[in-house]
Amino acid sequence: MSVINLADAKAHLSELVDRVEAGDSIDITRRGKPVARLTAVARPRQRIDATLLQSLPATMPPQAESSADLVRSMRDGDRY
Repeated sequence: MSVINLADAKAHLSELVDRVEAGDSIDITRRGKPVARLTAVARPRQRIDATLLQSLPATMPPQAESSADLVRSMRDGDRY
């Protein structure tokens, strides 16, 4: 968390908003006393389109080997 005085916050608002978007939280002070806090807004989660999700496997090409064999070969260092 960062602390900044009101005059500096006014002068650098765009930069402060960028920092808040990146995850920082900023307290703003007036005459040395905290008066406000800038924090990111919680973004609402997007709903999953169940129909689109169910149709996804049909768009994928068939695999030559089972998923178990693929994971086993990756684990053993045979590929990737």
